[in-house]
Amino acid sequence: MTAGILLAALLCDLLVGDPPVSWHPVRLIGRYIACGERWLLKPQRSPAGQRWSGAILVLAVVITCYGLTSLLLLAVYRIHPLAGAFTAALLLASTIAPRSLAGAGLEIYRLLMNGNILRAREKLAWIVGRDTERLEKGEIVRGTVETVAENMVDGVISPLFYALLGGVPLAMAYRAVNTLDAMLGYKNEKYLFFGWAAARLDDAANFVPARLTGALLLTAAVLLKLDVRGALLAMWRDAPGHPSPNSGIPEAGVAGALGIRLGGTNYYRGVPSFRAYMGRPAHTLDPWQIKKTVTLMYVTAGLFTLVALIFLQVFRSH
Repeated sequence: MTAGILLAALLCDLLVGDPPVSWHPVRLIGRYIACGERWLLKPQRSPAGQRWSGAILVLAVVITCYGLTSLLLLAVYRIHPLAGAFTAALLLASTIAPRSLAGAGLEIYRLLMNGNILRAREKLAWIVGRDTERLEKGEIVRGTVETVAENMVDGVISPLFYALLGGVPLAMAYRAVNTLDAMLGYKNEKYLFFGWAAARLDDAANFVPARLTGALLLTAAVLLKLDVRGALLAMWRDAPGHPSPNSGIPEAGVAGALGIRLGGTNYYRGVPSFRAYMGRPAHTLDPWQIKKTVTLMYVTAGLFTLVALIFLQVFRSH
């Protein structure tokens, strides 16, 4: 992993984003997971049997993604070093999604500013699992801010963190872990046991990056002249109440920095589900907070990039 590959990957994401092509690595990982699920998920198995089956799928997917990425890069680097670096940058870019996050959030912002509530609800439904058909403007803002804030970790910081630790193959292995959790990590009748390993591994993989994101968020809040004290208090006080041991940190940090309250009651297929509140409502929920959250995400990503470049320079000098 070099500074050039890191910067090229970030530039590629900023310029191109995630192209909607069938051969995108994350889509290929998703198909692999779906195929393995059809083969291994047997509802008639005991809870322990389902857990073992799920763990086997997790292990197979992660090892395969790491191994294939390593072999591909090894082969391309043998053709030419520049071709290898270019391929590495493209693969790393496929593991991050700051532009997609920002694009989704800002599109909803523009729709709300134009008074198009119906279309904003439809767009929100693309990025959240909750029911959106009856949401009013404030709840649409809440859902958008929560999604952008939460995905700062798994959509930006975590893959870059693992790229620093183990290069592009480890970043791709992390993306496999996150995709496994997104597809299997549900606490419902179907996946409660089969998805257990996927959910637990995702929690473990994001543990350090989430806390690093929290520290970077505080620095970003200083630079943007937001409520740093509110962000720190919200992370300390409210983040532990979030159902995820990691997602509560960026959500609470953003809520505190903007002086808003996130969390509350969501509906999933008509069934209410309460999520602990994050932050205190000094301000009412308003579309401009979506733009501020996107800016916070970009500044946080920029700060991590700066830290990463310093780390790579120090590592290189030794």
